[in-house]
Amino acid sequence: MAHYDFNMPVTEQQVRQLRINDTVSLNGTLYGIRDATQIHMFDRGRRTRFDMNGHAVIHTAPNVRWTGETAATPAGYEPICIGTTTSDRMERFTRPLMKEYGVRIIIGKGGLREGSAAAFKDLGGVYLAIVGGAAALETTWVEQIEDVDLDDLNPESLWKFRVKKFGPLLVSMDSHGGSLYTEVNQSARGKRAAALAALGVKS
Repeated sequence: MAHYDFNMPVTEQQVRQLRINDTVSLNGTLYGIRDATQIHMFDRGRRTRFDMNGHAVIHTAPNVRWTGETAATPAGYEPICIGTTTSDRMERFTRPLMKEYGVRIIIGKGGLREGSAAAFKDLGGVYLAIVGGAAALETTWVEQIEDVDLDDLNPESLWKFRVKKFGPLLVSMDSHGGSLYTEVNQSARGKRAAALAALGVKS
């Protein structure tokens, strides 16, 4: 296990050095994205003006406060609570995010499935996990909301955050086929089978 501090954006080479159980902290730009954002981007043909090549996205629909555009809040919003939502609903968007926009890192909770694992392996990406219920802590890692696009979808807009030491986050899916979710699932199935066998129950 190793820890990496990344200044965003990152290269494919940097991402491919990561292995499950490594930890990562991010500095610089982080994009917030959620279901509606991606439905509009990939199902309805909308494009963002943001350059996400080499960047990370976090599955979120943040709680923000409108302040008006100032030097401290250039996008007009200040962060109140930036939590993370369950990623599984957004499984089908992993490959297009990577292929069409060059995204390298996806952050969320609960993990993704086989299609995402294949995309990470083919294109060079990783999934970083956040424990559910850590929104208050996550928010302290966000220095500013620098910009926002597709804001008619608010709060499922496309957010551009400036972050500092965002993490440490756990590498739970890597570009080499490693997945902590697969390992946990296999372990749980093995324990279940053993328990049933001990009870004389055929599985």
